[in-house]
Amino acid sequence: MDIEERIQQSETRMFRPIFPGDTNHYDTLHGGNAMFMMDEVAFMAATRFSRKRVVTVSSDRIDFNKPIPAGTIVELIARVVHVGNTSLKVLVEIFIEEMYSEHREKAITGTFTFVAIDEHKNPIKVL
Repeated sequence: MDIEERIQQSETRMFRPIFPGDTNHYDTLHGGNAMFMMDEVAFMAATRFSRKRVVTVSSDRIDFNKPIPAGTIVELIARVVHVGNTSLKVLVEIFIEEMYSEHREKAITGTFTFVAIDEHKNPIKVL
């Protein structure tokens, strides 16, 4: 399997309803909760791509373009966008879906970098 096929097969999607307990005092998704979900889905995509142990080493710019209100559904989509020797980058996008309409829009984007590690936590080749 070539790299492009691996990237396609490792794309990971996660859906989640946004409940009041997930929100801040403005009744929108708390930024820390969004970042947690993004790191989680990025980790899954990185693991599915490499089939190795991976750890998050950084998150690049995260753009919060639209507030995500309670009572909506979010879809997180994670895709590998760069493969290095021991590291890889995963782009995560969060889309808002209103529960009772067809309205859908992109709300947040960010990139997370992972390093593949061995059982002693030393960096190893991603592929």
